[in-house]
Order: sequence, then structure tokens, then C-alpha cells
Amino acid sequence: MNTQVATDTTTARINGDRLWASLMELAKIGATPKGGVCRLTLTDLDKQGRDLVTGWAREAGMTVTIDKIGNGFMRRAGRNNSLPPIMTGSHIDTQPTGGKFDGNYGVLAGIEVVRTLNDLGIETEAPIEVAFWTNEEGSRFVPVMMGSGVFAKAFTLEHAYAALDTEGKSVKGELERIGYIGPQEPGDHPIGAYFETHIEQGPVLEDADVTIGVVQGVLGIRWFDCTVTGMEAHAGPTPMALRKDALQISTRIMQEVVACAMRHQPHGRGTVGMVQVFPNSRNVIPGRVKFSIDLRNATDALVDQMADEVKAYAMKAAKDSGLDVKIEMVSSYPAQVFHSDCVDAVGRAAKKLGYSNMPAVSGAGHDAVYMARLAPSGMIFIPCKDGISHNEIEDAKPEHITAGCNVLLHAMLERAGVV
Repeated sequence: MNTQVATDTTTARINGDRLWASLMELAKIGATPKGGVCRLTLTDLDKQGRDLVTGWAREAGMTVTIDKIGNGFMRRAGRNNSLPPIMTGSHIDTQPTGGKFDGNYGVLAGIEVVRTLNDLGIETEAPIEVAFWTNEEGSRFVPVMMGSGVFAKAFTLEHAYAALDTEGKSVKGELERIGYIGPQEPGDHPIGAYFETHIEQGPVLEDADVTIGVVQGVLGIRWFDCTVTGMEAHAGPTPMALRKDALQISTRIMQEVVACAMRHQPHGRGTVGMVQVFPNSRNVIPGRVKFSIDLRNATDALVDQMADEVKAYAMKAAKDSGLDVKIEMVSSYPAQVFHSDCVDAVGRAAKKLGYSNMPAVSGAGHDAVYMARLAPSGMIFIPCKDGISHNEIEDAKPEHITAGCNVLLHAMLERAGVV
């Protein structure tokens, strides 16, 4: 949006102490003994978190709309409310052993932006909205990023409603139980631009001693299951040359997953995170092994090239060993490049505010991935201690929390325009 800025907002800064206090207050809901948070989506604790956040929004003069998948939209009116809102947001559900900042920071940073605009009497041309998305983590229900995915029509509301947790409870039933099925159809909600501020969840910014990551995009992801079938046999009587050891062939393929990622730097990622060995007995040669393969890179072409290389290696290993090897795709998430206007707005804000910054990529999925299908989008990263996230010891410095929110404020003001 090209708007004429009529108010000098150069000195505008958020209240870092207030933002930190809000984060700590929300973190009490589902607090764990180790200092983390367990607030799984659509539980009673999630309802308490939603109620607290929407209460803060209303106190800040915002209107609250909930859609049929439970996504929340908290709006501060602009001068011209016919314009699509400039939106920010993230999620407030956590992993079972989650931290205080993952997702929560992005939502509360948005509310702090609004509080700051109220404090300074700044009116924006376009409305400002803060969103929280249902079931981003996917730790209770799959798929992950459920609320934003339904909003972006990546999958249907009916598909999401039918998802069950380990106790057989459905998404629809739990939304109804906690009172968060709203009247609005998901996606019937315009967006002018979308920003998401987040801890990096990796060690790059901290290692470089940089405050702001200007996120260029999100890595493409391919998930596979690989099954190697040999023959179980007694570990003692069977000579090494006559074995059909599925685990030994599997470990060669696992090593190739890592080696392939190393060949495709700087953004290549290769991980084997799950291994199932049959019969999993100390003195039995493994007859079947199933393991996961997670490949990521900055473009779909690079991820597909990595997948082709791993598959070719696996087929050669099968031919050389005489064992059966099958690789099946489980999930595929395309790489997402963020809109240059939003990326540049983040970079300009960081530079104007005097924060050290560098280009960054996200190796993890975020709701911004789906929002980028609908509107110009961008992300802001700040460092987290030791790059640790999805862990109760997840931590971030208050000064970095403040810096990221200040960048968010100025990037959103650039897009929304100031009266």
C-alpha cells in the first residue's frame, strides 16, 4: 500500500516491560515445574489462554471475531475501515514440553503494538489486526498449522473437524466444548499484509551475535518413510557374510541423508529422527527397519534434488545387498519465499531502529507460510538462547523481545499508513 505518512512516528517505541510481563502472565497458564508451558490446543488450559488474550484485546479497544475453526482476529479500527487490515499474529498453543515464547511472542507482540499505538494516539489508515491460529503445533491434532491451513484453503474445515486426538476426541467436539467455534467462515476475512514475529528456534542469530533476522522465506520440506527388509536370524550362528541385516543397510542410507544435506549447503537439512527396528532383540539380526527421512532446503528444486540423490543411493544399496528397500513420501510442504515488500519493510525498520540484522531463513513451518498464499507476508526473527525451542528451557532476552516488537511496530506502520 502506498500511503502518505502524515504523523512522525520515528520515535515510537513499544513498552518492553509491559510486553515481557504479558508473556510471563500468559506463561502461568499451563506452567511446568521446569519453567516451560504445557498448553495443548483446545484443552481447558487453551481456553484460559484464549480468554486471557482476548480479554487484553478488548481492554485495548479491539473487537474480537472468531471463525469456525477457532481462529481469533482482534482488530483495531483504522481511519479507512474499508481497507483490508494489516495483520500480525501467531499461536498460543504449545508443545507438551513447550516454552514461554514459541508462538506466544508473536501474538502478544501484536497486542503490544496496539497498546503502543493507543498510548501514542497514533491512528493508522488501514485497520490493524492481531490473529491467533488454532492448533499450529499439531501436537494434539494433525495436521500442523491447522487453523491457518483451513483459512488458506489448504485443506477443508470438515477434514480438520474430523481429526482425533489419542483419546478419540475430535477437533470439532473440543472447539464446541471450550466455546470457540465462531460464526465466520474461515478465509472470509481479507488481509492487506501479514507479519509474524518469532524466536528463531535455531542458533544462527545467536552465533552471529545479531539481534534481528530479516526472514526471506521458509524452507521446503519433504518427509519420507524408508523401510528396509532383510531377514532376522540368530546373532551367534549366522556368519557375517551370510547375513541379511536390515539395520546395517539402513544405517548406510541414514548416513547418506546427512551427507546429502552437507552437500547442499547453506540451507540443506537432512534428519533421521525416528527408527523402528524389528524384532528389536539383543541377539537377533534385525529383519526389518523403518525410519523417517526429513529433507529441507530453500527451494523446491533443491529439496527434490536431495530426495532424488537419497533415493538413488538407497536403490543402489538395495541392489548391492539384495535387500528390499522402499521409500514412500509422507508429507510435502513447498518452500515459501516471502513478499519483497514485507521483507524490505522489516529490513528498513531494523536499520532505522539501529538493530543489527541479517537475512535469515526459517527451517520450521509457521502460520506465515499459509498467509503468504493470500497476502504479502514477512517474518521477523529474534535470537533464542542456544537456539533451543520446543523445550521447557526455551529462553530469550528481554532486550531482544523488545527489539523484535519495535521492528514489528514500524514494519506494520509502513504498510498500514499513518493519518
